[in-house]
Amino acid sequence: MTSKIFRSIFATSLAVLMATLVIITSFLYDYFTNIQINHIKDELSIASVGTEQSGEEYLSNLKSDNYRLTWVASDGTVLFDSQADEAVMDNHLNREEIREAFETGKGSSSRRSATLTKKTLYEAVLLSDGTVLRISVNRASGFVLLLGMMYPVIIVIIIAVVVSAVLAHKMSKRIIEPLNKLDLDNPTENDTYEEIAPLLSRIHKQNMKIERKAAELNRRKDEFDLITKNMREGLVLLDKNRNILTINSAAMTIFGTDKKCMGNEFLTINRRHEITSAIEKALTSGHAEIRANLNEKEYQFDISHIETDGETVGAVILAFDITEQADAERLRREFTANVSHELKTPLQSITGSAELIENGLVKSKDMSRFVGHIREEATRLVTLVEDIIRLSQLDEQSELQKENVSLYDIAKEVCGVLRDSADKKDITLSVSGDSGKVYGVKHLLFEVIYNLCDNGIKYTPDSGKVEVNISETEKEVMLTVSDNGIGIAPEHHARIFERFYRVDKSHSKKSGGTGLGLSIVKHSVQYHGGKISIQSEENKGTAVTVILPKIK
Repeated sequence: MTSKIFRSIFATSLAVLMATLVIITSFLYDYFTNIQINHIKDELSIASVGTEQSGEEYLSNLKSDNYRLTWVASDGTVLFDSQADEAVMDNHLNREEIREAFETGKGSSSRRSATLTKKTLYEAVLLSDGTVLRISVNRASGFVLLLGMMYPVIIVIIIAVVVSAVLAHKMSKRIIEPLNKLDLDNPTENDTYEEIAPLLSRIHKQNMKIERKAAELNRRKDEFDLITKNMREGLVLLDKNRNILTINSAAMTIFGTDKKCMGNEFLTINRRHEITSAIEKALTSGHAEIRANLNEKEYQFDISHIETDGETVGAVILAFDITEQADAERLRREFTANVSHELKTPLQSITGSAELIENGLVKSKDMSRFVGHIREEATRLVTLVEDIIRLSQLDEQSELQKENVSLYDIAKEVCGVLRDSADKKDITLSVSGDSGKVYGVKHLLFEVIYNLCDNGIKYTPDSGKVEVNISETEKEVMLTVSDNGIGIAPEHHARIFERFYRVDKSHSKKSGGTGLGLSIVKHSVQYHGGKISIQSEENKGTAVTVILPKIK
C-alpha cells in the first residue's frame, strides 16, 4: 500500500509539474507576442512618418535585421522591400494585412512557415498618398520556444522529480504509519483518520460476529469430540481426497494409530484392499458395508459418502466390533448342529428299538434289554433337554432366587451323592478347607461342584483321587476341584468350556456325558459374577479353580 500511495503522489506531482510548464510556456508565449506586436506597431508608426516625409530615401537608410519593411502601391505593386528585390516580388494586393489596410487604414495578420517552426507577424498602415507601408517580424513558434528553454526546463524537472520523490516517500510513510498501528482486534479503540471510522465500525461488527461463530464452532466441536471420544464404535471422517479429517479414540485403537495421522491419507493407517475398495464404492455409489478381521477381532465397517449441494465432499467410516456377535453366531450354529445331532442319536436308538419290538422281532428273553435301552436313551434325552433349558435360562440372565450358602456344605452334599460312583472305581473323594460363605443360587452352585467332581471321577483311572478344596480371602472365596486323572492337552484349554466340545469324543460317549456340563459350570459361575480357570497336563491331572465374591 505504501508503494501505491508513493506512486500516486509522485505521479500527481509530475502531472502538476508538466501542466504548470505547459501553462507557463503558453502564457509567456502570448505575453511576449503581445509585447512584440505593440513594439512593431510603434516601429511602423515611426517608419510611416519618415516614409511620408522622405519616401524611399528614408526607407533605404533604415538598417535592421529584426524587421522587414515593405512599401506597396495602391495597385499591389511592391515599391520597396528592405530584404528582397521588389522587382521580382509578387503583387501584394491579396495579402490579408494589405487588403485590410486599404479598406480600414490599418491591417494585421500572422502566418506560420511550412515547417511550423516560425511565425511571422504583419502590421500595415495606409499612408496619406494612398500607399501602404507594412512591417513584419519573425518569431519562433511555441514548440521552438520550448526547445530553447529545454536546458533550464530539464534542470527544473530533475529538481522537481527529486523533491517530489522525497516528499512522496515521507508523505506515504506518514499516511500509512497510523494504519499500520491500527488495533484490528479492538477497532473502536483506535484514534486515527475520521474517514476510516465507518470501516473500523464494520470491522468491529465483523469481529463480534466472527467471535460468536468461533465460539459456537468450538462448542459444537467440543460436543462432537466428547461424543465421538466416548463412542465404542470407531469413527473416521475423510475428505474427497481420502485424507483423514477426524478420527476418534476407538478408531485409533482399531487401526493402531494416533492423532498424528490426521491430515494424512487413509492408506497410511490401513492398506487392506477390501476396506479401500469399500471406501471407493461408497464415494461412488453412496454406501458400502464390509466385514474384516483386524488385530484378532472382527469388525463391520459401514461407509457412507458425505454430500453437499449435490457434490460428494468426503466419507464417514463407522467401525463396529462384532467379535462377540460373530462368535455368538458361530456358537449358535455349532450349538444348533450339535443339539440336532445329540437329539437325533438317542431318538434314532429309541425309534429303532421300538420298531423292532413293534414288528415282533425281539424275543421275549431280550425284551427287558431292549426296554432298558429305550429307558436309558430316553433318560439321556431328558437330561440333554434339561441341560439345554438350563443353559438358555443362564444365557437370558433369568432372575433366580439367591440366598447365603456355604460352598463347603454344598461340596459335602455333592460328595455324598457321588460316593457310589467314586467307590466303583476305588477313587478317593474328599472335601477340605474353609466354609466359603457366598450369596448365590444353591442348585446352580451344587451343579457347578457336581459337574466338576463328576468329570474328575469319569476321567480319573481306578484308585485315583478327586479333591475339593475351599479357601477364603478378605473379598473372595476360591473353590478348587483337582484330580490325578488323564489330564487335558494345552491346545484344548481355551475351548474346554464351549458347548458340546469334547476332548475325547469316544470316551465321552462311553461315559454318557451330554457335552454341556462344563459349559453350564462356566455360565453358572458368570451368573454369580465369578471367574473360572483350568490348569491341566496330560497324564498328570486337572485342577479347575472357581473364584466367587465373598459375603461382606
